[in-house]
Amino acid sequence: MTLLLVVHHTVSPPMHEMLEAVLAGARDPEIDGVDVRVRPALGATVGDVLDADAFLFGTPANFGYMSGALKHFLDSVYYPTLGAVDGKPWGAWVYGNNDTVGAVRALTSIVSGWGLEQAAAPVDLTAFDATSRERLVDLGGTLAATIMPA
Repeated sequence: MTLLLVVHHTVSPPMHEMLEAVLAGARDPEIDGVDVRVRPALGATVGDVLDADAFLFGTPANFGYMSGALKHFLDSVYYPTLGAVDGKPWGAWVYGNNDTVGAVRALTSIVSGWGLEQAAAPVDLTAFDATSRERLVDLGGTLAATIMPA
């Protein structure tokens, strides 16, 4: 069994709905052999990271940057796991009322420097509707399918 780690900061109702959409895709019944572990950013640990085969990150864009909670998670696990996550796939969703560019750029820069490989383009949203929900379901499904055992 492979493990998809979903690390999120979902403090608002829209962010919670987005998390649920991502999880619906990751837990699609056609995807077999993938365990999905969900952790809030302030509760995820080095052990969670070391156990994972792929990563999904969810964050609001606050003041043009990722949430402080997700940044704290990345700061906490970066050096203890550096070299142990090289080449593992990642994806992300970022939600902001009017701008997600800085948050996406910062997150992409950090996880690329960490050694992760982008498996899907970040889903950056300034509204949450049926189309964006479908994009999030696809994101979760893509990351889970990427690590599905053959």
